[in-house]
Amino acid sequence: MDALVADFQEKILCGLELMMTLKSQRDELRSDLQRERQLRYEFQKERDKLQTERDDLRNERDRMQRKQEELRNKLNELQIERDRAATGAEQMRRKRSDGEEGTSSEERWQFSEITSTEIERATANFDPSKKISEGVNGRSVYRGQLRNTQVAIKISGFDNLQNRTEFHREVEVLSRVRHPNIVSLIGVCPENYLLVYEYLPSGTLEDRLNCKDDTSPLSWQIRTRIAAEICSAIIFLHSNHPYRIVHGNLRPENVLLDENLVSKLCGFGNSGLIPREGVSPRTSTPCRRIDPIARAYVDPEFVETQELTPASDVYSFGVILLLLLTGGPAMGIVQTVKSALNNGTLDKMLDESAGSWPLEQAKQLIYWALKCCEEIRQRRPDLELITITLERLKQGSCGASSSSSRPISESEPRETPSHFLCPIFQETMRDPRMAADGYTYEYAAIREWLDRGHDTSPMTNLPLINQELTPNLTLRSAIQEW
Repeated sequence: MDALVADFQEKILCGLELMMTLKSQRDELRSDLQRERQLRYEFQKERDKLQTERDDLRNERDRMQRKQEELRNKLNELQIERDRAATGAEQMRRKRSDGEEGTSSEERWQFSEITSTEIERATANFDPSKKISEGVNGRSVYRGQLRNTQVAIKISGFDNLQNRTEFHREVEVLSRVRHPNIVSLIGVCPENYLLVYEYLPSGTLEDRLNCKDDTSPLSWQIRTRIAAEICSAIIFLHSNHPYRIVHGNLRPENVLLDENLVSKLCGFGNSGLIPREGVSPRTSTPCRRIDPIARAYVDPEFVETQELTPASDVYSFGVILLLLLTGGPAMGIVQTVKSALNNGTLDKMLDESAGSWPLEQAKQLIYWALKCCEEIRQRRPDLELITITLERLKQGSCGASSSSSRPISESEPRETPSHFLCPIFQETMRDPRMAADGYTYEYAAIREWLDRGHDTSPMTNLPLINQELTPNLTLRSAIQEW
C-alpha cells in the first residue's frame, strides 16, 4: 500500500514539474510574441517615416521644378523687355544720326485697348456656341461682334506665366508689321490678356486640308497660291527693320483663311526678334517645350541648339509645302517623300483630291520643299528662289483645268476681289508695288503720292520709314491669272 502511495506521489510531482515546464515555455512564447509585435510596430513606424520623407522629397522636387519654370518664364519676360529697350535705343540712335522725326515701333501701328466688359458683350459672355477653337492651358478663340465688326478673340490665359509671355510677344510682333498675308491685330484687353484679331471665316489651313466639316478639298491652284502667300509673308518678316522677325511656330494650324481663301499667318507667341547688324543671325533664344504635334514642323537644329534663326522658318515652310502637295500626314513626311523620290514613285505622292497637278512643276516644288527640309541650316535655300517656281506654276494654271473646279462662262459676271484694287485709285492694279507701310498700291498712284511731298502712308497717315516700292510679284501674277 505504501508503495502505491509513493508511486502516486511521484507521478503527481512529475506532472507538476511538467506543468511548470509548459507554463515556462508558454510565458517565453508570449514574451517572444510581444517582442515580435513590438518589432513589427517599430518597423511600421519606421516605414511610415521613410514614406513621409519620400513624399517630402517629391514635393520639394516638384517645387524646385516649378521654381525653375518660373525663372525660365521670367527670363523670357526680361528678354522681351531687353528687346523692347534695344529697339527704343536703336530708334533714338537713328533719330540722332539722321535728324529724322518719327515715332517708335510701338507707336507706328496703333490698335485699340478694349475693356473686358466690351469683350463679354461681344461674345455674349463667352457663349460656348461662339467658340471657334480650344487649345491647351486655357487658350481658346471665340467669334464676336465688336463695334459692328466681326472679330476673333483669343484668350491667352493669365494663370500661366508662359501664356503671359507669349501674349506680350505677340503684341510686340504684330505692333511692328502690316502685311496682306499676316493677320491684323485690332485691339488688346491687357487686364485679362485677350487679343482681338480680324475674323477669318474659312478657318485654318489644317482644317481645310483635312476637309473639316465636309468642306471641299483645296484645288492645286489654290494650294499653290497659298504657298506663295505664306512664302511672301515669311520673306517680309525676315526683311523687317531694324529687327528681323522669325515666326518660330509655322504650321497649318497657324495659317488662317479668309472668305476668298486668302491665307494669313497668325500665332506669333513664340517669335524671335533678331538684330540685323552687329551680331550673328544665329541668336540664342530661351528653351521652350515643343508640342509633340508640332514637332514635325520644327527645325531639327533648333531642337538641338535652341537657336532660332530665319532658317528655322524655312524648314517649317518646307514641311507645309510638302503637305500642300501630298495631303500629309506631317509626321515623317520628309522621309516618306525622300523614299518616293529614290523609288521613282514621286508622282503617286501628289494629292489627287487637289486635281490634276502639272507634274513637272509639282516635282520642282517637291525638290525645293526637300531642300528647305535639309537638316543642316546652311544647305537650305533662299525663299526668293522658291517664289520663282511658285509664280511659274501659278501662271501655268491659267490655262489648266482642275477636276474640282467649274469653268466660268464668259456671260457670268465676276466681281473684282477687293485685294486686287488699288487703295488710292480703286481700280484693278497692273503694276502693284508694296510700300513701307505693308500695303500694296498701283505704282503710278503711290509714286504720284510720294512725288507730291507726302512722307506718310495713304492708308494709316503714319510716317513711312522709307520710300522704297517693292514689286508685289505674287499679287501681280494672281491679278493676271484672274
